[in-house]
Amino acid sequence: MRIVKKILKFIAIVIAIILIVALFVKKDFKSEREVVISKPKQDVFNYIKHIKNQNDYGVWAKKDPNIKQEYTGTDGTEGFVSSWEGNSQVGKGSQTITKITDGQRLDLDLYFKGFFGSHAPAWFTTEEVSSTQTKVKWGISGKMTYPFNFLGLFMNMDKMLGDDLQTGLNNMKGILEK
Repeated sequence: MRIVKKILKFIAIVIAIILIVALFVKKDFKSEREVVISKPKQDVFNYIKHIKNQNDYGVWAKKDPNIKQEYTGTDGTEGFVSSWEGNSQVGKGSQTITKITDGQRLDLDLYFKGFFGSHAPAWFTTEEVSSTQTKVKWGISGKMTYPFNFLGLFMNMDKMLGDDLQTGLNNMKGILEK
């Protein structure tokens, strides 16, 4: 019985330490990547603003060939909603186009449902490099809730998300430059 009490006491101390450390760990994260595409800015922006195109260049839909997707509204317009439900790699959630600044910026709200449910703003921006080249930036930001922000000590959110964003941008470049 003494050994059980010692084990329980040890576990309680470890949990208390984790909870205390989590109070001081950063909760916010942000990741942004960019690529230059050899196409005029408006052509690139017109492709980006259609969320259904993410199935062609984004990495997440490719992680589950049986992903279930639903759409509400008119793609490429404010208020359009794309919802998905997939395996453990893609989870369940939705994204909504919240603002379009034509030719310049697309703002999205991402909602991830489930145990680690959260909200994360995301965006695309386009910038003319030349009349035939466009710099595209894709970013996402958010907060890790307490006490799960403790995991931020072991996970580099910028790298994890950034690698997927960069792969998606590289895929987009390949599609648009064909």
